[in-house]
Amino acid sequence: MKIQTTKSFLLAATAAAFLTACDTPSALVTVPVENVDSNPLKVAALTDAQEKAWSYADLKTDTIPGMSVNRTYEEIIPNKTGQQVIVAVIDSGIDIEHEDLKNKIWTNPNEIPGNGKDDDNNGYVDDIHGWNFLGDVNAEQLEFVRIIKRYESQFEGKTLASIPANQREIFQQYQKAKGEYDTKVTEAQANKTRYEQILGQLKTSHAAVKAKLGKEEYTAADLKAIANPTAEMQQHVAFLTQMLSYADSIPEFIKNISDGVDYFTNQLEANYNKTADFRKVLGDDPYDITDINYGNNNVYGPEPDGAKHGTHVAGIIAAERDNGKGINGVANKNIKIMALRAVPDGDEYDKDIALAIRYAVDNGAKVINTSFGKYYSQNPEWVYDAIKYAAKKDVLIVNAAGNEGISLDDPANRVYPNDQIDNVNEMSETFLTVGALNLKYGGELVASFSNYGKSQVDVFAPGVRIYSTTPEDTYEFLQGTSMASPNTAGVAAMLRSYYPKLSAANIKNIIMASGLATGTQVILGGDETKKARFSDISKSGEMVNMYNAFKLAELQK
Repeated sequence: MKIQTTKSFLLAATAAAFLTACDTPSALVTVPVENVDSNPLKVAALTDAQEKAWSYADLKTDTIPGMSVNRTYEEIIPNKTGQQVIVAVIDSGIDIEHEDLKNKIWTNPNEIPGNGKDDDNNGYVDDIHGWNFLGDVNAEQLEFVRIIKRYESQFEGKTLASIPANQREIFQQYQKAKGEYDTKVTEAQANKTRYEQILGQLKTSHAAVKAKLGKEEYTAADLKAIANPTAEMQQHVAFLTQMLSYADSIPEFIKNISDGVDYFTNQLEANYNKTADFRKVLGDDPYDITDINYGNNNVYGPEPDGAKHGTHVAGIIAAERDNGKGINGVANKNIKIMALRAVPDGDEYDKDIALAIRYAVDNGAKVINTSFGKYYSQNPEWVYDAIKYAAKKDVLIVNAAGNEGISLDDPANRVYPNDQIDNVNEMSETFLTVGALNLKYGGELVASFSNYGKSQVDVFAPGVRIYSTTPEDTYEFLQGTSMASPNTAGVAAMLRSYYPKLSAANIKNIIMASGLATGTQVILGGDETKKARFSDISKSGEMVNMYNAFKLAELQK
C-alpha cells in the first residue's frame, strides 16, 4: 500500500475503471434521523466554490457532509483566544515557501540558521524547520521487495522444515513477499503494455482527427459531424468517441494515459526493483536504529513532484486563512507546521518513521500527522516504541487508515503504523486512525477506496476531492485517507490550541464522541454488493465535526 502516493491510487482506479469499463450534549449539532437516514440531502451538483471547500461545510445547514469548520469560525472562534500549537507533518516533503504556507511554518527557536552547527544539541545540524530523513532519495522499493532483496540469498530454494525455529517467522514473511512480488510485477507489466498500446492508438487517431478538423480540442458531436469519413477515419472516430467517455478532451486523456505509463514504469523500475540500492547515498544502515547521523535540513526534498503529497497535507491542516490566496486551512494562525520528510515514492523505512516521531515529540509538536502506511514491516517495534513515547509525552498522532477499500479488522490486513496489540487492545490512548468520507451523502458516503473497521478505524473525515496546496504556489484536488487524516489533525490542533488543559487522550476521545452519527447503509470498497451501516464500520461510528468537538471540549475544559 502506498497511502503517501495519492497519484498512484488515482491512476490505479482509473486503470481499473478503463480496463473493465466500469450520548451527546444537547448543545451539539444533530441531524434528524428522518433527514439523514432516509433521504440523500444534496441532490444538486456542487458549485466549483462548494467543491473546493466542501470539507468545511455543515451537514445540517449545507446538506454536505463536511466538518462544520466554517460554522465553528463564525460562531465560536471569535470569542476565544488560543495559543500556539505545533503540528508535525511526517510526509514526502513540504514546499515551505509556498505562498499559502510560508507564514505557517514552524521555526526552531534554538537553532541559528546556516552556521553548520547543532546549536540546540538535538542531534540535527541547522534543523531550522524540521528534518529530511531521506536526503536526496526520492524513489524507493516497497517493503515486501526489500524483504526479498534482504533475504533471497539466505532463503531461496529452502523449505520451512529446513529453517531454524528462530528464523521461521522471517522465512514465512519472505515467502509471502515473494508471492506478492510475482503477482504485482505481472500485473504492472501487463498494465504498462496495455497503457502503451492505448497511448499509441490515441496519438495516431488524435493526429488524424486534428488534421481533419483543424483543431486540438473537439467533442463527440464534432466527431459525429465529420462528413464522408473513410473506413480508416471511421475507426478513429469510433475509438476517440469511446475515449471521450473517460475525459473531457482527448489531449487530457492522452496526458492521463501517459501518466499511467509513467506510473507503471516507475513501479517496475523502482518500487519492484530487487537490485537497486536507492538509500546508498544516505550512508546509513536502515536496519540499525542507533545509526542516526544521516539526512539534511532540506525539508522540501530534491524535486517539486516528490513534495506534492506533503505540501497538500500541510495545506489542509494550516494553509493561511483569509489571505486572499488559494485556500483556507482547517487551523488558524495559532498553528505552525513542522516539516519532517521521511516518506519516499515507495514504502517508508521503519527507522525513519520512528526517528521522525521522536524528533517531533522532542521538539514541541503536540499533534503529528501520519498520512502513509504499508502492509509489511521489518522493524515495527521501533515505531511502536515511538508511538508509546509520544503517548507518554502527551502527543496525539493522527493516522490515515489506508486506501485499499478493505476491512482492517481482518488480521491479515494489518497496516503499519498502527497502535494495535490485538483486535481489542491498543498500546496507546493518543493514536487516532481516520477513514475517508465522500462528498456525496447517502449510500456513497464512504470513499470507495477507504479502509474501514469497527475495531481498527476510529472515525471518518472528508477525503475525496480535497483542494489544497501543491508545490510552486499551485493548488490541486487530491484524495485519499491521506487527506482525511490532516482534516482531522487540523481539528485536533485547534482543540489543543483553545483548550490547552485537555490532554492528547482527551482530544482523541472528544473527536470520537462529538461527531455526527448515522445508521445509513453505505457501500464498502466501491462494491455495491458489499454494504454495512455506517455506525458499524468504525470504533466511534461517527464523522468528525469541529463545531461539536468545540462544544464538547467546552464542557470538559
